Amino acid sequence: MKFENRADAGRRLAAALGVYAERRPVVLALPRGGVPVAAVVARALKAPLDLVLVRKIGTPGQPELALGAVVDGAHPTIVCNAEILTATGTSAAEFDAIGRRELAEIERRRARYLGKRAPLDIAGRVVIVVDDGIATGATVRAALRVIRERGPARLVLAVPVAAPDALKSLRKEVDATVCLATPEKFRGVGQFYDDFRQVTDEEVMDLLARAPIMPA
Repeated sequence: MKFENRADAGRRLAAALGVYAERRPVVLALPRGGVPVAAVVARALKAPLDLVLVRKIGTPGQPELALGAVVDGAHPTIVCNAEILTATGTSAAEFDAIGRRELAEIERRRARYLGKRAPLDIAGRVVIVVDDGIATGATVRAALRVIRERGPARLVLAVPVAAPDALKSLRKEVDATVCLATPEKFRGVGQFYDDFRQVTDEEVMDLLARAPIMPA
């Protein structure tokens, strides 16, 4: 399966999520790449759209290899992948320094994307977490654990494509998963999109402006 772009992926994902349309869901997107997908899903389900701000803590010299992740919130949460930390020989001081840099980027994005708007209250709601794809799952796992603490009635992970092992490891974090493709030959999320250009801050802001963050 290949997608034309993130909007195409969102349309196909929304069709698979139609069962939730009558359950007044809330859609949470992982910026930046997850926002164009989630915006289409939210519009199709007539659901409010909000963000969950999470950043990967990459290995020095191998930024795509996740040592962990940091998630925004009233009390920012850092999740560490101890096995990768040990295997790469990354010190605790290095990990903390990278974590602080990523938290600063989260603060920048929160101020720019959301301003003073408060997060949606998701307690007791069906929450659908959307990204444009999953490779290792480190950032998604961190986000899901923080979202779970906010008390959703049902937590659903929805992505167009994911590495099979990563998706399998994430199933214990949620109540349900919706994934359109789990190809065995998985090199990266971008290989499953014809257009996988980087999403800009301006695009995120425009999509949020057209899908206002407000209670359902």
